[in-house]
Amino acid sequence: MSPEAAVPGSVRSAAELNAAIRALWSHPAVPLSREQRAEYERLCAELARVERGDVTAAA
Repeated sequence: MSPEAAVPGSVRSAAELNAAIRALWSHPAVPLSREQRAEYERLCAELARVERGDVTAAA
């Protein structure tokens, strides 16, 4: 699947999620805060669902 392609029903595309993940890291040598780490993990999980096609439209 293209990184720009959105899975039907998803809120964000893989490209948007990748951009959000990259935006969390101001510099590779700077560690993430606890809140940023939680957001990073949430974004990675959402990206994994999009890449697998597990995202469905909300009712």
